[in-house]
Amino acid sequence: MSAAPGALAAYRPALRPRVLLSDPLLDGAATVHLIKDAETGSSFKVGPKEHFLIARMDGERSLAEIGEEYAGEYGRRLGDAHWKRLLGLLGAKGLLAAGADAAPGSSTAPPPGAAVSPGPPAAVPPGAAASMGSSAAGSGRATASGPPAPAPPVPEKRTLLRGSLPLVADADATTARLHRAVGFLLAPAVLAPLLALTLAMEAVVLVRAGELLLAVRGLLANPVLLTGTAVLLWVSTALHELAHGVVARHHGGRVSEIGLRWRLPAVIMYCTVDDYLYFGTRRHRIATAAAGAVMNLIFLLPFCALWLFAPLDDATHEAFAALLLLGSVQALVMLVPLPPLDGYRIASQLAGATGLAASTGVYLRLALRRSPEAAGYPRRARIAYPAYAGATALVLACALAAAVAGVHHLLTA
Repeated sequence: MSAAPGALAAYRPALRPRVLLSDPLLDGAATVHLIKDAETGSSFKVGPKEHFLIARMDGERSLAEIGEEYAGEYGRRLGDAHWKRLLGLLGAKGLLAAGADAAPGSSTAPPPGAAVSPGPPAAVPPGAAASMGSSAAGSGRATASGPPAPAPPVPEKRTLLRGSLPLVADADATTARLHRAVGFLLAPAVLAPLLALTLAMEAVVLVRAGELLLAVRGLLANPVLLTGTAVLLWVSTALHELAHGVVARHHGGRVSEIGLRWRLPAVIMYCTVDDYLYFGTRRHRIATAAAGAVMNLIFLLPFCALWLFAPLDDATHEAFAALLLLGSVQALVMLVPLPPLDGYRIASQLAGATGLAASTGVYLRLALRRSPEAAGYPRRARIAYPAYAGATALVLACALAAAVAGVHHLLTA
């Protein structure tokens, strides 16, 4: 900061408490950070330099201090015009705290010329990146790039054939109660044995897959047991959704809605986690994404034990065998790395990317054409995008091979 005189240099900006900042994410050839106002749901993207400045607006550090840190990191000092435009952008989006919310003794009144809007924050779609020219150290322009912000989405019209229905008035409070009741299962001493048992169960399912396939075929001839199996699989999908919410709550997340969604003849439960991308560590984000499939498998453990060890009649034994195979397939399908499945969210976190599938497609097209633009991608992107494409192709090839082997077994057994 070259010479931020008087009030501007002493100003100690603070973000509102519910403003969330993400880790760096690949977005095509760029690296971005997501910023979200958790109270309004609006979010936008900024570059690494803007994030460096915004992340330090804690009400404790003045603009002069932040400017010194920026100069030490990037070798360039910011002028007053840059600060005013950045503060004006944040103020217009309602992200700066009011004076009462800032640190005691700090100067919180917006500095002269910061053009902070007193109105409600602008709703900016996630795809609209906030930029300041070529960053805060660039041309000094403060704009919200991309198309104009659309009007708030109109709620989906509920009809007999399709719609959604919230089941609880306060989903976050409901999830908090569930977490208090079952959160002990997330302790390593409990979770590790459960995961080991699920791996053992899946090994049994793999070894005896031919027997289980024949049980599925036999189940189709028994309407009563078929209906019971279908109900159990639906309960498993409901627990899948609640598991996402409980694990998100465990890692500090917030659940905004729990309800039913139907696209007849399918009726499923859903659980919306608002701030999944803003959890503190990548491990927490991956755990939240994987929680549903893990819950599906844990749900099968007692039925596997009964199938293996209990003295059941033939029909029930066959029904439990079919449930094991169908439930395992249900869980594993959710881990396929294609949008909008949980496996895609896990892959996105492993790659550290947003819009992974679309960015991979663009990069591969450029690389196959030997376009110079492909060489302009950062090294991390040049590794992540082909790796994602290769891993997805491998998973789909394995799934196709398993399906062909299953059909062949049914036709020849």
